[in-house]
Amino acid sequence: MLLALERQVTALAEWVWDLPLLLLLTGGGLYFLLVSRLLPFRHVGQSLRVLSGRYDRADDPGQINHYHALSITLAATIGMGSVSGVAVAIAMGGPGTIFWMWVSAIVGMATNYFTCTLAVMYRGRDSLGELQGGPMYVITEGLGRRWWPLAALFCVTGMFGCLPIFNANQLTQAIQVLGLEPAGLAMGAGGDLVIGLVLAAMAAAVIFGGLSRISQVAAALVPAMVGVYFLAVLGILIAHADVVPHYLSLIVTDAFRADYYEGEAMFGGALGGLIVLGARRASFSNEAGIGTAALAYGAAKTSEPVHEGLVAMLSPVVDTLVVCTLTGLAILVTDAWKVEGLNGVLMTARAFSDTYPAFGGALLLICILAFGLATLFSYSYFGMKCFSFLFGARVKGAYNGFYIASIAVGAASTTALIIGFIDIMFALMAVPTMVSGLLLSRRVMAETRAYFARAHAGSEQGAAQ
Repeated sequence: MLLALERQVTALAEWVWDLPLLLLLTGGGLYFLLVSRLLPFRHVGQSLRVLSGRYDRADDPGQINHYHALSITLAATIGMGSVSGVAVAIAMGGPGTIFWMWVSAIVGMATNYFTCTLAVMYRGRDSLGELQGGPMYVITEGLGRRWWPLAALFCVTGMFGCLPIFNANQLTQAIQVLGLEPAGLAMGAGGDLVIGLVLAAMAAAVIFGGLSRISQVAAALVPAMVGVYFLAVLGILIAHADVVPHYLSLIVTDAFRADYYEGEAMFGGALGGLIVLGARRASFSNEAGIGTAALAYGAAKTSEPVHEGLVAMLSPVVDTLVVCTLTGLAILVTDAWKVEGLNGVLMTARAFSDTYPAFGGALLLICILAFGLATLFSYSYFGMKCFSFLFGARVKGAYNGFYIASIAVGAASTTALIIGFIDIMFALMAVPTMVSGLLLSRRVMAETRAYFARAHAGSEQGAAQ
């Protein structure tokens, strides 16, 4: 029965990620990139200046600063999708998948700029009168109340799409393989559930502290976890420096040949399937166009919407172009991707253990725990905002109980079933986010032109001087 359900969910995920959604996400992102005249690439310096706090003012509306907003977003995206999700993509599509993930990330920079600028332009008040931002408020405040069903669609799918089931599942596998087996311990059939309950307790300690505690923990974890992971993978690449150029070349050439693609053909062939796979895995990892980033940046303390759009552009760079690329190269240069029977976090584990036989497993486990727990903390905030929009801010705490319980469920479920379910939810979340972004894109450009006109004139209102 479980196998039949797994096949049905996987088939539905393939169906929703067909041509229309790909055009909406990738085509919409290309439109943002072109209509902005490559703005993400021309103003990265300004993004860093905003992130540094140079333009912060104590009386700005919002709840958290730019750095904390970026940290929450990265804590959510640089999770198991960046460690095991890349391995899943390579197992299904081969090296060329990474190239299409790069393309999606570059497009995603522009998508994040537009959707996150809108998240501040059109903030609304929840039932307790507190200022909030996110795609649902962009829709109701920017497009009007008659578009409420589209906002409701985002919130319903967001409540389920932001459940931590994939991270709990992959964390459980990692702990069992990297943590328990080397120690000679066995937990039996109930081991998954035991680990899930421990993870749930750890997550609860942070989640019930609210946005302030989540942002503080994320701000502390993100730089440390990215730094350690970067150095660990750099060591792998140095140890296999002789084959790094070969695999960099293979990533590009295989992107147009699809020699290793093993999934369903799309758009008439394997290449179409490979492109869709890359877009799906990139969306799963950096979430550009899905709407989660807008939920975080909509809470930032700023009166300049463009500031948040500029900072939001950095997320796909760090997540996909840096962390996912590091993971992919580690798997490729160690030939872990050629070992039959390996998938997900187990493939990444093989790359680490081959290079660092004495401590590779422990090192990856530390990185995975940091990545996975940071994601567990951050996703709860996204889902709770969606729940609060639909049912009221007074009862939003009820979602946290549901969220914590789902950790145990994810730990004991199959990876394929979970990936299919999350893919479906993310696809449905992308529709309201991208539709509202495209419909309101002219207003974003009007705001952008006004902002940079003030900047050029040397205005004190958050201008770059």
